[in-house]
Amino acid sequence: MAGTIEVLVPGGQANPGPPLGPELGPTPVDVQAVVNDINEQTEAFDGTEVPVTVEYEEDGSYSIDVGVPPTAALVKDEAGFETGSGEPQVDFVADISVDQVKTIAEQKHPDLLAYDTKNAAKEVVGTCASMGVTIEGDDAREFKAKVDDGEYDDVLVE
Repeated sequence: MAGTIEVLVPGGQANPGPPLGPELGPTPVDVQAVVNDINEQTEAFDGTEVPVTVEYEEDGSYSIDVGVPPTAALVKDEAGFETGSGEPQVDFVADISVDQVKTIAEQKHPDLLAYDTKNAAKEVVGTCASMGVTIEGDDAREFKAKVDDGEYDDVLVE
């Protein structure tokens, strides 16, 4: 009767209540131990919704796999806004630095198709464009062109 539970929890703030508790309650695992392990593994995401998969066995043993939040959630968390722009090419909701783009790219890199940080950053910039977020005061498309020209290689190239 082994099973798998997939939930979204706020990083570092999971608790035995919904959505985790009701899912884990009928299983043989120690719910509080699972919650504590999830909080320990997700504390770096500090409140951002994180996908978590808990696989458990009949003997009460379990394993936890922590995913990476969606890029849009990381951008919103880093820039400090709640909702993207309804007109992302006209109304801009936030501005982030190249260092913030790099931070998001490094967090998200395992889930992206990019081979390196520079290309992962360009994928993050694409998300910024669709949300109405500027980078270093530039429209995301202008910023991407500067990245392509090597203007930010000192920050983005490892």
